[in-house]
Amino acid sequence: MLKWQQDRGVEWHYIAPGKPMQNGFVESFNGRLRDECLNEHLFTSYRHAREIISAWREDYNQHRPHTSLDGLTPSEYATKAHEAQNANRANL
Repeated sequence: MLKWQQDRGVEWHYIAPGKPMQNGFVESFNGRLRDECLNEHLFTSYRHAREIISAWREDYNQHRPHTSLDGLTPSEYATKAHEAQNANRANL
């Protein structure tokens, strides 16, 4: 991992042990995944787990409104941003 990071010039930042608040975005996402998906299902196989998690991920990334996107779904936000970009080009 460190070689990959060095080869690509990616900065590496460690999260101190016992300090999950140093990466609040990931901690928030992990909590949602755990509460809304992992704790709600008993998986009977790896295949079953992949299917359930994939469906949850699809809903989370495509259909669920996000407060960080002003209450829009990611698809709605992308469409709105694309329309705004086209409107800006038309005004030039």
